[in-house]
Amino acid sequence: MSEDAQDVVLVVEDEPAIRMILRDYLAGEGYHVLVAEDGEEAFAILASKPHLDLMVTDFRLPGGISGVEIAEPAVKLRPDLKVIFISGYPAEILESGSPIARRAPILAKPFDLDTLHEQIQALLR
Repeated sequence: MSEDAQDVVLVVEDEPAIRMILRDYLAGEGYHVLVAEDGEEAFAILASKPHLDLMVTDFRLPGGISGVEIAEPAVKLRPDLKVIFISGYPAEILESGSPIARRAPILAKPFDLDTLHEQIQALLR
């Protein structure tokens, strides 16, 4: 369980089954979880929710907006926001050349949920 049950995590994932697994797992670990299936939904949440601690985002998303393209403005608006990228194509994240891609953890799909939780705990300490 999260040390602070008030930690808010935004999960941006287009695959419904993965989105549901992540939401249920993280909620079970004590996080308040918000979900978005694409960049448009993610930006709406980022604009409307004053408090977010961490974003877990897929790289390849529908609608032409990548996870990196969501994370960059989000971190500019919220410098304390932590980001974890998840992707079946992790090299693409690094190849994006984004500064956030060089410092945020990248988990290659499939990944172990406990590994994700360890990354989240390390970032939110």
